[in-house]
Amino acid sequence: MQREQRLKRELSKIEKKPPKGISVAPKEDKLNILEASLIGPENSPYSDGLFKLEILIPDNYPFSPPSIKFLTKVYHPNIDDNGRICLDLIKMPPGGNWKPTIGIEGLLIAIQMLLQNPNPNDPLMVDIAEEFVNERKEFEKKAKLWCDKYARDNL
Repeated sequence: MQREQRLKRELSKIEKKPPKGISVAPKEDKLNILEASLIGPENSPYSDGLFKLEILIPDNYPFSPPSIKFLTKVYHPNIDDNGRICLDLIKMPPGGNWKPTIGIEGLLIAIQMLLQNPNPNDPLMVDIAEEFVNERKEFEKKAKLWCDKYARDNL
């Protein structure tokens, strides 16, 4: 019951005052599965792309973090081919930094920021992280190409 009330409150807040470039709603009116959309950050290879994500809410939310994955393919050091995201905020301590106060909006903002600022020191895709560090222009070219191919046909 606490989970459901909390989620309704969070979703209502996001609906009334959505963060820039972010939307989220229940999938098929189920509160345990949410669909989110992020617009790629300006001044990044993902600029103006529309990225779809799936958020699975655990039974003990907000005491455990939701599971979030990209449904849209992304060329990024911290997002793998299956859409999994390497971000400390979606992991429980001690390995991660999840806190119940973060919420869905906070996570989506953090993921949008991760698109803007990849973390090559904690990659899921080591080869892409090395390219990001050593051949930035090539990384940006490929990331933009993937964005054009996978994230623009959603618009």
